[in-house]
Amino acid sequence: MDNNDINNIKALVGEFFDKMTIPATKIDVRISTEEDLFLDQKDALNEKKDSVLINVFLEEPQILIGQGGQTLFETQRVLKMVLNKKLQKNFYLDLDINDYKKQKIEYLKSLAKDLADHVALTKETKTLFPMPAYERRIIHKELSHRSDIISESQGEGLDRHIIIKAK
Repeated sequence: MDNNDINNIKALVGEFFDKMTIPATKIDVRISTEEDLFLDQKDALNEKKDSVLINVFLEEPQILIGQGGQTLFETQRVLKMVLNKKLQKNFYLDLDINDYKKQKIEYLKSLAKDLADHVALTKETKTLFPMPAYERRIIHKELSHRSDIISESQGEGLDRHIIIKAK
């Protein structure tokens, strides 16, 4: 991907949101680095597939974020299909709206650290609320370096959650 592709993506993203009658106040587009990617997108590096990070700022972001970010992920899926078709290129896409994902990741990392510290201190097992797979991966990754606790996923489907316990 080059600067021309980035400019085209930015224009198409603006057009996409304008057509939804939710105009963007600002659109940032850049090639993602390894640190930006969710764990399941690390394959982009192995496949030599570009990964693009798009952060759109809206006056009313809650409309496109939805409960737990579900609407945001569906919007990302649709936008990826539109961009891949219009640009005739296949790339990974990570859409964020008003830094929602960034803030959510920071919150999950902080929650994981706080709960792990509590578990290490009290030896009490902690059960987190059910969450999507990508959120569980963030917590597992954050706790993977700790030798004093164990994190594991339990449950099925929408009830899948994380248990943090002392070693």
